[in-house]
Amino acid sequence: MLALRLTGAARLAVQLRRLLVAVASAGTGFLLLCALGHALTHPDAPGSSTLRLAWCAAPLAATVYLAVAVARTDPGTRPRPGLSAIGLGPGRLMAVSATTTALSAALGSVAALFGFLYLRGDLTGTPADGAVTEALALGQRLPAPAVVTLLTLVPAAASAAVALNLRPRDPRPASATGPRRYGRFGAYGWGAARETFGTYGRYGARLASASAAAQPADSPAAGAARAGADGTGSGEGALLTQAGDTQPPATPDGNAPTPDAVPGPTAPRPHTTTLPWGIAVLTAGLAVETYAGDTATPGTTPSAAVLLGWSLTVLGLALAGPGLTHLCGRLLQAARPGALRLLAGRVLMEESHRIGRPLGVVCAVACAAYAATTLYDTGGPDFGPLSTLGTLVVAGCTVATLLTAAVEAKHARTDTTDALLRLGAPPATLRAAAAVRAGALLTLFAPLTLIVAQLASLPLAR
Repeated sequence: MLALRLTGAARLAVQLRRLLVAVASAGTGFLLLCALGHALTHPDAPGSSTLRLAWCAAPLAATVYLAVAVARTDPGTRPRPGLSAIGLGPGRLMAVSATTTALSAALGSVAALFGFLYLRGDLTGTPADGAVTEALALGQRLPAPAVVTLLTLVPAAASAAVALNLRPRDPRPASATGPRRYGRFGAYGWGAARETFGTYGRYGARLASASAAAQPADSPAAGAARAGADGTGSGEGALLTQAGDTQPPATPDGNAPTPDAVPGPTAPRPHTTTLPWGIAVLTAGLAVETYAGDTATPGTTPSAAVLLGWSLTVLGLALAGPGLTHLCGRLLQAARPGALRLLAGRVLMEESHRIGRPLGVVCAVACAAYAATTLYDTGGPDFGPLSTLGTLVVAGCTVATLLTAAVEAKHARTDTTDALLRLGAPPATLRAAAAVRAGALLTLFAPLTLIVAQLASLPLAR
């Protein structure tokens, strides 16, 4: 009931995004039903029917990807202060978001069922004519368990993916250095610097603790005093660090201070860690496509090896997307940048984890579309209405996911934009920075897409 109330009270933009999920679910459900109809019409060709069902994995994955992006940008299920007191904590909001996604996808599945029955003539008495009739199983009874299973596949997968991505996470920061240790008096934690004997008894430690207790909790002096009392530096050294000293004092054990031990510097986010893995997976996908193109029979439907190669290509570009976006932001700030390039590059580096992966998926879909066009132009099978529907579903979902991620990134930097405007930055400068970011991404990803598309289409053009 709460999910229905939140769905009805949402804004128009949120409703349109949920409608996109329902439309994508309808297209995917119709393709699944057509695969079932083909299996009923051709019982002597189970391999061809299985291959058609396997090709439905692409629109299914695209629909689930779009559903997750829409759920992440839903303001109605975003944690806010005070909701936990009335029983709407992070776990409950995650369940509400998953339920809302399931309702949108179920609406699309119902629409797909009505459309399939309408084309079969079960609702009007007159079946449709055309190339799609062989996948409708005309004159045969549809097995109800199979229909229910196929139609519940999209809502179940979408809601499970949303629940997995929006699940409450442990707020305790993770540490990548050293094993888990215990602090003073058995306090549990991931200390960056090991405490030596007599740390608490060192001169000035108790004085720093008393100073921290006397200061307000959110004041810089209290933070500096707490830093000295916790062993990350003496009270005097911490105050010097807060005042802008560029050489922070050493840790109590005499070693050089680490970023975690110095109050102020923060470790950068690892945006580029998946770039080598993305390149490796992309290379593997191109190798699989080359092998599939050498062993394929001309004039037949692409085999499962081609599907595997394209899947690896999509995964590789999706993994490499954040790293490439981060690299694009760094290149923008090279060679004595001005304020415009510096602002555009910093924003790209900060948003690389949001827009990098959807941008890589869009490039992968463009490469697959180019390769499919090459395949069908060189004596391959006919590009029928079901193939057109599948292409529209995949392309529409990926582009909509990229736009949704851009909206999420814009909402995430609202505070920064407001601060720049309060400082006197003209709005034209912010619009120019957005144009510079778009141009830089297009300059980097457009040639990459053309190169990968050409390499992927070479084996299929033989």
